[in-house]
Amino acid sequence: MRILLTISFGFTTFSTLLAQDHRLTDSIVAEGKKLYRSEMASWYGTDIFVEKFKEQRKNLSGYFSYADHDRTSCVFYSKGDNPQVMATISFDSTYEVATAQVDGNSRELTPYEKDMYLIRKMAMEVINADSMFRSYPNTSLNLIPIIDGEQKKVYVLTGPQDVGVIIIGNDYLLTFDKNNNLLTKKQLHRNILPFKYGQEKDEFGGIHTHLGETGDYITATDICTIMLYSKFAKWKSHIVMSEKYVSIWNCDSNSLAVLTREAWERISEDQKKRRNN
Repeated sequence: MRILLTISFGFTTFSTLLAQDHRLTDSIVAEGKKLYRSEMASWYGTDIFVEKFKEQRKNLSGYFSYADHDRTSCVFYSKGDNPQVMATISFDSTYEVATAQVDGNSRELTPYEKDMYLIRKMAMEVINADSMFRSYPNTSLNLIPIIDGEQKKVYVLTGPQDVGVIIIGNDYLLTFDKNNNLLTKKQLHRNILPFKYGQEKDEFGGIHTHLGETGDYITATDICTIMLYSKFAKWKSHIVMSEKYVSIWNCDSNSLAVLTREAWERISEDQKKRRNN
């Protein structure tokens, strides 16, 4: 563990060994942070809705969140074929409940929100009908619709229902065309990996491995999950190993560095020699 800690916190020393396609990894990081913003608004927006709109809960169908300039809004919509917005709860970058803007006025969905609603609804129908999507005890599947220009996606993350657990994996991506018809569906990680925290100090944050179908680098869903839970687990970093690369996520700076697997092995071997001398 000490070797891995040294590598994860001291990777700038080996800057000449860093190897990454910055356009690709920058887009992964950006996507992960979009997912994080959405989930944070959904987390705290749900808490506020449950507290302030007790009577309306019986007519609640669902919710989704989206970024709007420097704020992120969580929209709660009603049951029925023509759902109405029941409440909109908006957060700044701190996601402080005390400073959230709460609007309980009923209104129509905007065109953008209608598309968010439709792809989320379609994704839920696919999930319920397709055995590819798996559920596990003490977990829930969380749907995150993302619309960015002409790109329409719904990510599906597995969230823990138990305190003290971080779940990596059992995540999916569905894409849609401009008319909100399903284009593709993909399982991102084949396995589900629970990481327990709180029982003992583990600032390192652990490692997980990507098989070929998951890709060479850390995924956007990995980044989202790590950002959501690392502050509770007090993780400093998390490492993702693939056949060719090692992705190192720094939880303090929310930044990514990527080494080749060859460079990683050379660094590990060098540190072993130094420790033994």
